[in-house]
Amino acid sequence: MAERWYRNGVIYNFDVRAFQDSDGDGVGDLRGLISRIDYLARLGVTALWLSPIHPSPWRDGGYDVTDHYNIDPALGSLGDFAELMNVADERGLRVLLDLVLNHTSDEHPWFRSAGSDPRSRYRDWYVWSEQEPPDRSEGTVFPGVQEETWTYSDQAGAWYHHRFYDFQPDLNIANPDVRDELGKIVSFWERLGVSGFRIDAAPFVIERTQPGGDPEQRDYGFLTELRERMSWRRGDAVFLAEANVPNDELVRFFGDADGAANRLQMLFAFRLNEALILSLAREDPAAVAEALTTLPTLPRHGQWATFLRNHDEVDLSQLSESERQEVFAAFGPDRRQQLYGRGIRRRLATMLDGGQRRLQMAHSLQYTMPGTPVLRYGDEIGMGEDLRLPEREAIRTPMQWSDTPNGGFSTADEGDLVRPVISDGPYSYEHVNVTDQRRDPDSLLVWFERMLHTRRECSEIGVGDHHVIPVEPAHVLAHRAEAPSGSLVFLHNLADRPARVRLPEQPDEDDRPVEVFSDREYPDPDLRHLEIDGYGYRWIRLRRTHARN
Repeated sequence: MAERWYRNGVIYNFDVRAFQDSDGDGVGDLRGLISRIDYLARLGVTALWLSPIHPSPWRDGGYDVTDHYNIDPALGSLGDFAELMNVADERGLRVLLDLVLNHTSDEHPWFRSAGSDPRSRYRDWYVWSEQEPPDRSEGTVFPGVQEETWTYSDQAGAWYHHRFYDFQPDLNIANPDVRDELGKIVSFWERLGVSGFRIDAAPFVIERTQPGGDPEQRDYGFLTELRERMSWRRGDAVFLAEANVPNDELVRFFGDADGAANRLQMLFAFRLNEALILSLAREDPAAVAEALTTLPTLPRHGQWATFLRNHDEVDLSQLSESERQEVFAAFGPDRRQQLYGRGIRRRLATMLDGGQRRLQMAHSLQYTMPGTPVLRYGDEIGMGEDLRLPEREAIRTPMQWSDTPNGGFSTADEGDLVRPVISDGPYSYEHVNVTDQRRDPDSLLVWFERMLHTRRECSEIGVGDHHVIPVEPAHVLAHRAEAPSGSLVFLHNLADRPARVRLPEQPDEDDRPVEVFSDREYPDPDLRHLEIDGYGYRWIRLRRTHARN
C-alpha cells in the first residue's frame, strides 16, 4: 500500500557532489545524477536519499545551509531538480532530502541580520546568552576537533549556541516564527514532489537550549507539528530521523497516538548497527541476537532503518569501553582510522579486508534485519576510503564508475575535483569500479542486484515480526521473520569455518521449505540438517500465503 511504501523499500544514500559530474567542473551535479538514474533503477533500490543540496559554503558537507528554498548553483537549478523528480517518477524511484533544522550556516542571511542588529526580527531565531554560559565547553559533538558549544560574537555582543561547529549557529525552535518557517520549508519541497525527509540530528533539533540548561529537556511537540503539517499535504510522505539515543527514549521520537506512530515514521537503528559491527568483529552473533530481542516494540507504522555504513563514522559511542576497543582492534587498529575517540572512518569493504564472501554475508545479515535497509553509495561495489582526507571526508570520495581518468566521475583536471578519487592501492578506481563489475557475473555489484531483487519478494523482512532461533554452533545466527504473507528463516555464519545446523521445529513445517537466496547451491533444505559454509548465508522460505489479507 502507498502509505507504507517505506516498509518494503531500500534507500540509497549519496552526496550529489560526489556522484557524477556532467559539465566537467569537478563537482557532481543533478544533471549527472539524472544520467545515472537507470543504474540506480537496475540496482534495485526504491528510494534515493540525497545528502544536502541547498546553497552552502560547504564547510561541513552542506549541513551548513544558507538558503533552504534553493539548489546550490554548483549542483544545478530548481528546474534540474524538477527534471530529476520526473525521471525518478518514471522509474518508480522516490526521493528523500536531508532536512537540516537544527542550525544554519553563519553566512545565512537570517544569522547575519540577527548578529548585526539586536532589534532584527531574526535576533530571536537563534539562541543567545548575554553572559558567558557556564556550560560553554560541554556537550561537544566532535571531541578533539570542536572545543565549545557557545561562541562569542563581537558583532552581536553576545554568545550564540552551536551544538556542532561554531559556523553552524543553532536555531531557536521555541520561537513560533522559526517553527512556522521550518514547516514552510517542508511544505515547499513536498510540493516539488519529494516523498520525505531525513531529519539531521533530531535530538538536538528539539533541545530546549538555554545557558546551563538540561540538554535532555526536549520539545517533542515540535516533531508532532511537523508531522501533521507534512502528512496533511502529502499523506504518504515520511520522516526518517537520526536519533542516537538510548532505547528507552526512542519510542518518544516515534510518538504513540492510539498505538500508531504520530511523530516520526522511521528511525535509524543505531543499537542494532553497533551490535552488527560488534558481532562481525567477534565473528560471534550473540550481540545481534541480544539486540533483536531487546529492540523496543514500535507503534503501528513505525519502522527501523538499518545500516552497516553511512556518511559518518562508525559510531561506537554506546558500546562499553572494552567492546569499543575490540572493534577498534578488529576494524580500525590504526589511530588514523579512528575518529572522535568513538568511531571508525573506514568503508565496510576495507574493514573486512576486502574479502568478498565475508562482505556478502555482512550485507545479507543487514538486509534480513527488521526494518528498511539503507545502502551508502559505492558500498555495492566495495569502495574504500582515503585516510589522507580530514575527518569524515575520508569516506566521501567520488563514485568510481570506470577505469578511465577520475574513475569516470568527471572530465575535470584532478586538482579541480570536489574531492580526490581513490587512485592508488587495491581500492583504486582502476581496480574497483562499476563497469568492470557489470561485466563480471561473480562481482559484488551483480550479487547486490540479485540480492536486492530477491529481498523485494520477501516483504516479511520489512513488515514482519522477527524472532531469534537458538541453534548450535554459537557462530551461526538463525532468526525468523513472520507476517500474514508468509514466513522465512535466515542463517548467517559469522565465522570462516563451515557448520551443520539443526533447527528446532518451526510453526510452518507443513509446507516444503524453499531456498530463495544463499551463498552457494545447497541441497534441498532439511530443517534438521542444514549445511552452511564459512561466511555463508541462507534465506529459506517456510510459508507463502497468496490469499488477500
